[in-house]
Amino acid sequence: MSKQHVNVIIIGGGAAGFFAAINIAELHPHLSVAILEKTSHLLKKVKISGGGRCNVTHTCFEPKELSSYYPRGGKELLGAFYQFQPLNTIEWFASKNIELTTESDGRMFPVSNTSETIVNCFLHLAKKHKIAIITETKVEKILPLTNGFELTTNNGEFTAEKIVVTAGGFNKAEQYQFLTDLGHSIQPPIPSLFTFNLPQHPICELQGISVNHVAIKIKESNYKEEGPLLITHWGMSGPAVLKLSAWAARFLQEKNYNFTYFVNWLPNLSAEEITTQLTDFKTKVATKKVSNAFPFDFPKKLTLYFLQKATIDENINWGDVSKKQLHLLTNILAADEYFSKGKTTFKQEFVTCGGIKLNEVNFKTMESKLQPNLFFAGEVLDIDALTGGFNFQAAWTTAWITAQHINS
Repeated sequence: MSKQHVNVIIIGGGAAGFFAAINIAELHPHLSVAILEKTSHLLKKVKISGGGRCNVTHTCFEPKELSSYYPRGGKELLGAFYQFQPLNTIEWFASKNIELTTESDGRMFPVSNTSETIVNCFLHLAKKHKIAIITETKVEKILPLTNGFELTTNNGEFTAEKIVVTAGGFNKAEQYQFLTDLGHSIQPPIPSLFTFNLPQHPICELQGISVNHVAIKIKESNYKEEGPLLITHWGMSGPAVLKLSAWAARFLQEKNYNFTYFVNWLPNLSAEEITTQLTDFKTKVATKKVSNAFPFDFPKKLTLYFLQKATIDENINWGDVSKKQLHLLTNILAADEYFSKGKTTFKQEFVTCGGIKLNEVNFKTMESKLQPNLFFAGEVLDIDALTGGFNFQAAWTTAWITAQHINS
């Protein structure tokens, strides 16, 4: 069986893969380009990102600040962002007649408000530039040759002068074997951006309730975050939890996802200030039922949950609440303790950290330091970010740099 030859093979049909392929084809039209995708689905994460709207990037235009949103990879990406950052992303999509709009939190989406706009753009450009898209083709082995590579797949053999690996999100280190066989090291993949499990905890009965501003700290660590919190049917989620899970990803994995954390429901007040406000409120509304009046603005069901946890009968008057109960209520509002056990299944996690070790890649070109003519972009690298369009921006940046240097 004859081997199919292509100048540049992209391994992975996701965001970074398509962005690299299109930019290579536009910059170097004389090169033939093919995308090999192991599944039958193209641009899967692009389709589902942002609830099907595609959070393309973020309005953070200062590279140093931008790099601070990456628990892993920020240092390496700093220089890369001086080459291609969100402003360049906005301009790139504008050149393809796709306008982006900004939400109040800085996230950017296509004006159409659907990810299909991005997906269709990529598929259209791939067709326009005659980029071959070969699905259900899993790369099993890469053999370096004198003037390129030979790739063995479940769908025949290919040869290429250059390879760009953009396959990412593997959840097992063995899935990277075709790269470790080339001498590369893998940082074991683990979840990042995941929810905190609270199996059968009473607070889960309040699923759907959110609080705009809390502070969360993991016990026996320096990991803490602030932001909105969402109570779900399996535990706690929302930006505060997701950000904390990203920064503490490896620490929590070492704990086997069994850990204690504290929620400060009133992060702008000290415990003493909470006690003072509760005591003053008790005096002021002594004849009112505790269920009908509360000094802090929380959803009613959550307030009743706090009272129950503090052993305060919701039917008694404030004047009948004991000092001990007020002290307990203060502790709950300032440092509410939870024990998270286990984690969600891998399918429910938004992002993985882990992948090719960053010291083995030249971030000025995205070329391997170990194997000439082998490039990396996107999630295959040990890079991950907080929510808000930052993971896609890393994909666009690394893919764009690859395209600039692949024919050097």
